[in-house]
Amino acid sequence: MVKVAFFAEILIEEFDGASRTMFQIINRIDPRRYSYLFVYGKGPDQLETHASLKIPSLNTGLNKDYSFTMPLLVKEQLKQELDRFQPDVIHIATPSLLGFFALRYAQQRNIPVISIYHTNFISYIPYYFRKFPALIKPVERWMIAASKKFYNRCSNVYVPSQSMIRQLEQFGVSPEKLTLWQRGIDLNLFNPQKRDLNYVRNITGNDKPNILFASRLVWEKNVQTLIEIYQRLQRRDLAHNLIIAGDGAAKEEMQRHMPKAHFLGKLEHQALATLYASCDAFVFTSTSETYGNVIIEAMASGLPCVIADGGGSADLIRHRHNGYKCLPKSPEDYLIHLSLLLNDRELHQVISNAALAQVRELDWENLVQRYFDDVKTLAGSTNSSLVWTAC
Repeated sequence: MVKVAFFAEILIEEFDGASRTMFQIINRIDPRRYSYLFVYGKGPDQLETHASLKIPSLNTGLNKDYSFTMPLLVKEQLKQELDRFQPDVIHIATPSLLGFFALRYAQQRNIPVISIYHTNFISYIPYYFRKFPALIKPVERWMIAASKKFYNRCSNVYVPSQSMIRQLEQFGVSPEKLTLWQRGIDLNLFNPQKRDLNYVRNITGNDKPNILFASRLVWEKNVQTLIEIYQRLQRRDLAHNLIIAGDGAAKEEMQRHMPKAHFLGKLEHQALATLYASCDAFVFTSTSETYGNVIIEAMASGLPCVIADGGGSADLIRHRHNGYKCLPKSPEDYLIHLSLLLNDRELHQVISNAALAQVRELDWENLVQRYFDDVKTLAGSTNSSLVWTAC
């Protein structure tokens, strides 16, 4: 039996893309082979049948949806629980206060560490500190140094895209620590057969082509450019509806600037799958993704994507083959390609078919099995390279 202590700030399955990725693993744990202890701040009191330890957390102050845990408040209790559990491997989701606590514990007891690079936090800094521009560069330098320190002391870091691997290498993370581990897709859930024109007609009240944006509605997703796209669409002779699926701190202001857009709030996956398949184009302005789960979901639904050429999402699109990539802050660039897709049904079908062909190569079962194989290997490792210096 391999024992894994799993540390995460938030463990709520539908919270965001990172959470959904973690639960692809969690939902496939074989209790006959693996025993997990989950240590987290925000989430249920008990995570299914697994050993669970919920510790105090506070809102970040920068984003009301997110909180960070405070392990030092329960330091001794946490160490006692971990010593009692005796983990063979430690999985750390985020280089946070909790993440560094877990890393120090692992170092002190010579336990190998695996991590998944879920979030490109560096890209968020200009948004979080936009009112304090003098702090942007110092905070970026501090965060890059912290990321380098953290990931260089892990045994294995799963990274979802080549562009994010290159970024971490530029930060100074050793290449041998980094492994490409893309995200999978549930093709039974997301597929073109979910198309339901009555469903989307009930939302819009008309039969115009539908442009969809799906994401958390936060400024770090470059939603300012989405607002500018909307404003230009209103001045163009292009029949359309703009549909926004998601919720977040920027929603109210977006609604003020986009009064004719259809805001649906956060949708469950079944409803979202129907919405994807029932729309005509997907627009995504974020450059802060490490991967871009919503883009894969849209592609699997047969929905051509027009996205920002930045972040890990850009790796998913071959420009003019299975979608379009735009200058991230150029609303006119997005409009050119949206117009092409909405006005040319033959081109729309070609792009849709190419996107479908790509996503069919992705399979969660294989990806998760690879993770468990690596965990098993790390648990049996006695390599002297796992002896680290103190954090």
